Amino acid sequence: MTDPVRLIREKAPDTAPRGTHRIFLGMAAGVGKTVRALNDLRDRQSRGDDILIGVLEAHGRAGTLAAAEGLPVFPRLELPRGGVVLTEPDIAGLIARNPDVVLVDELAHTNAPGSERSKRWQDVEALLAAGIDVLSTMNVQHLESLNDMVARLTGVRVRERVPDHVLTDADEVVLVDLPPDDLRQRLRDGQVYAPEKVEQALGNFFTTANLTALREIALRHVAQTVELEPPDGQPGVHEVVVVAVAAEQTALRLIRRGGQFASRLHAELHVITVNTARLSPEQSRLLDTCREITQALGGTFEVLPPQGGVGDTLIAYARRVNAAQIVLGETSRSRWLELLRGDIIKFVLRETRDVDVHVISRD
Repeated sequence: MTDPVRLIREKAPDTAPRGTHRIFLGMAAGVGKTVRALNDLRDRQSRGDDILIGVLEAHGRAGTLAAAEGLPVFPRLELPRGGVVLTEPDIAGLIARNPDVVLVDELAHTNAPGSERSKRWQDVEALLAAGIDVLSTMNVQHLESLNDMVARLTGVRVRERVPDHVLTDADEVVLVDLPPDDLRQRLRDGQVYAPEKVEQALGNFFTTANLTALREIALRHVAQTVELEPPDGQPGVHEVVVVAVAAEQTALRLIRRGGQFASRLHAELHVITVNTARLSPEQSRLLDTCREITQALGGTFEVLPPQGGVGDTLIAYARRVNAAQIVLGETSRSRWLELLRGDIIKFVLRETRDVDVHVISRD
């Protein structure tokens, strides 16, 4: 097992004490992220730090349980729901206890109903804001901007997602790497899932092709983050990426693609839609989702009143914010509508100067 990329960011001076966040990132369950985090926690303990396990999801794995043996565990909250009792980390209790460092496993986890915050990464933000250092773990397929790419490559749509800014804001990202064949062997040896689940896992998500793709995504994503870190903490060239969407399902993929462009360029992300007609309830819900995803990617979402046609409104906005990149979706209009109302893509290409226009296919 190796760390091909270890990204460390210098903390900006700040009057308010804030904890440091180290994320152990992997391509899939079973590569050893939690064990690495537990080993780091034990190292901190040996140096005299006050350490706690805030939440550990061992899933019965012998190696994980062995790595955690003897480390202090903070009691979790019990949340009765129907006939079952769910448990979540006691964030308020941890903040009151105020240790030096806390382990919070599975960053993408959705908290049980009734929890103070809906997502575990939000719990981590609360701990960091209280000045507590956090060690956490996550798999790359849970990153918001990569959701469509992972679905296309693996055929699996990941439902629990983490905003990109969580990874970007981390003080350190450690990529825990393992060759796909080695991970598949771990499954066969019963080190990841119970025996009755192994064959199904090997034939579905944990195929060699899927793991190879996920490994490539993890390596590439973290490597790009390292390459694009501004030197000596200096800010990069200011750029703006504008993504134009309609109230269609393809909008979600356009926003994530625009988020990838913005991340690579250290640019602002602006997502816009032009209010040209009364929306159905389904379309309104879709735009709400667009807004949520945009915010998760660190961008701003705006509904614009029309200024002439849709193309005119888009061009006016792009000029106002000095956009360097515009992301559009392949048109869904019929050829007859294009003749009547014009092709927005052709209009944007004709009216822009010194702007890169990206047209994303509908497939």
